[in-house]
Amino acid sequence: MPNPNRGSVGFQSSEFEEKYDRPSKTELKRQSDALQDLGHELVDQPRDRVKRVPMPEDVRDAILECQSIKNHEGRRRALQFVGKKMRSLTEEEVAIIQRTIEGWKGASKADTAALHALERRREKLLVDEKALTTLLGEHPELDAQHLRTLIRNARKEQAENKPPKAYREIFQILKDLDAKGRAAAKAAGEAADDDDEDGSDDDRDE
Repeated sequence: MPNPNRGSVGFQSSEFEEKYDRPSKTELKRQSDALQDLGHELVDQPRDRVKRVPMPEDVRDAILECQSIKNHEGRRRALQFVGKKMRSLTEEEVAIIQRTIEGWKGASKADTAALHALERRREKLLVDEKALTTLLGEHPELDAQHLRTLIRNARKEQAENKPPKAYREIFQILKDLDAKGRAAAKAAGEAADDDDEDGSDDDRDE
């Protein structure tokens, strides 16, 4: 009489499915290591940034506690505990943390690109007289004479291999201008959003 619990090749098909549906030990180890690395990456971030990441409070506390430990062995144990806490997260919680970190990396890349653009503009100021005319046209509030003196001094610093005091001051001026421009653009965007919301309210009133 055929055994109803056995498959056609002599074993229970349910056992076969259960065995191969479960992740392998290698895959489980890979997932565990990835979560450990993710926790380590959070530990390396500024505390204020970590506090803003959506995650369970006990996981955040473990990360913040680890950040405060300076002793090598104590920190190693704390990192292991952070990894254990990370493995307690759901897939959705892990995905949110990963997206947050990717957002940080994107912002960092944008900041780096902006700094490189400022550096290129500084170099252009040193070699092209028209670059200063353009800058003063964009920012008439700048002290033209002071800038000309800085540019002249920066050229002299490079020629005589002196400390780049004027060179750095030019960069700081450009950086401050960029920061003001970003702040103004942000304020304008927020004002536009407020106007849109007000318009929507007026439409509803009608």
